[in-house]
Amino acid sequence: QVQLVESGGGLVQAGGSLRLSCAASGRTFSSYSMGWFRQAPGKEREFVAAISRSGTTTYYADSVKGRFTISRDNAKNTVYLQMNSLKPEDTAVYYCAASRTVVTTTISRYDYWGQGTQVTVSS
Repeated sequence: QVQLVESGGGLVQAGGSLRLSCAASGRTFSSYSMGWFRQAPGKEREFVAAISRSGTTTYYADSVKGRFTISRDNAKNTVYLQMNSLKPEDTAVYYCAASRTVVTTTISRYDYWGQGTQVTVSS
């Protein structure tokens, strides 16, 4: 089992940047593929980015491609989401998640979730 704790959210103006971090407990972090998801008020949770166990494969939602970068440091048990050129429509609670399967964009394949961190982008 793994526990996930997100940090780094906040209020930023449009065009600005934020870096989210997700710290994982346990010794087996490198055995999980990781993902970031977000949920805006009144909307379903949606996929944002995912990264393979080794970090060599990444996937992005079309809405964030070219602006967001997912990365991981297995020595620090941490996954990151660098968010640049933020837009008001990026406002949401951001969640990191861990999957025991190969890297995936499918929300149902993620087994463990953090509590989320709020990102608010003002126009």
